[in-house]
Amino acid sequence: MKNQQQYPFKTNEMNIHNVKPKQTAFKFDRENLEIEEWQEQMKNQVDTLEELEKYINVTDEERDAIRNTTAKWGTTPYFASLMDREDPNDPIRKQVVPSKYEKENRYGIENYLIFKENRSGKEDRPDTIARQYRDRIAFTVVNKCGIYCRHCFRKELVVDETLDLHFNVDEGLDWIREHKEIREVLVTGGDPLLLTDDKIEYIIQKLRENPHIEMIRFGSRLPVVLPQRVTSGLKRVLGGYHKVPIWLNTQCNHAKEITELTARAVWDLLTSGVNVGNQAVLMKGINDDEKSFQELHQTLLNIRIRPYYVFYLEPAPGIDHFRTPVEKGAELIRDTIRGHTSGLAQPMYVIATNIGKIPLMPDYYIQEKNEKEYILKNHRGETTTLPNIPQ
Repeated sequence: MKNQQQYPFKTNEMNIHNVKPKQTAFKFDRENLEIEEWQEQMKNQVDTLEELEKYINVTDEERDAIRNTTAKWGTTPYFASLMDREDPNDPIRKQVVPSKYEKENRYGIENYLIFKENRSGKEDRPDTIARQYRDRIAFTVVNKCGIYCRHCFRKELVVDETLDLHFNVDEGLDWIREHKEIREVLVTGGDPLLLTDDKIEYIIQKLRENPHIEMIRFGSRLPVVLPQRVTSGLKRVLGGYHKVPIWLNTQCNHAKEITELTARAVWDLLTSGVNVGNQAVLMKGINDDEKSFQELHQTLLNIRIRPYYVFYLEPAPGIDHFRTPVEKGAELIRDTIRGHTSGLAQPMYVIATNIGKIPLMPDYYIQEKNEKEYILKNHRGETTTLPNIPQ
């Protein structure tokens, strides 16, 4: 039987200081205690209606959607505790709880991941290798997550489990070793930080043995949904000075997801030598209003996470209810970030495709160009000029 809720606090107001680490009256080896805590979180995932009802008052619509879904769902007790008990439109709750609208599919592409990751092309690659670029690849090492996001673009692999891939890590490492043109590897999943420390260390070590590999990246939501995973052991594995550095991009979509535990996990990663960025997903009803969008990116900076991307929702099947107009992300950057707050808070707005990431930012700022000059407009509507320099 699963343990009772471990985090009986609520964070209805955005406040990164209202979540405190679990206290204990006993003395343990620090590393072993940390490992036990994150593993207990995964062991006791909130993935049944009975467990979910400990955290929220489940609506009839949510209950019906859960009973009628065959897709995987759930998250950690920690992240579940951040949901608003009464509000079915809570931005965290909508990312966690299945919806009846997941059965609708107007814009999604069937077998999307085969298309997106170029898995039906001429190149012979292991299942673990996805490729859109010549010099960098995504290395899929696991299909397990700390949260089974309802908007996941890899839902066929991770959530619906209709795509069966063979996760042979050594086969992928052999392929990378043989392809000298690869200079950068994104270790992804699922969530690769759910692997044990020794398995993560093995992957890093083997990648660094290749002289053509110049950078290693990890994609992980765990600093947000399971910050307890950033243990002393993980910091040792990821950290330190190396000529092949490690970068980590997480996914945080609303400021309410940011707590003191996440802030501490990010600090621990940074002080270990791991750079941390954020890749948000633009979603209707979650972060597509001006207040939520600006607050998210300002709060990310406040805990030392650099906003990197805002992704337009990919055409994966069953996630149409989260879609916004394509222009929405660019408008939010124009109206809430560029000039309105620190330039460090401005992410790139892109769509990820089978041919790579495509920027979606129109040029709002060049109003006119003639033989003499450019006319430029700022966020307040004021204009200035810039000479037009001939070639």
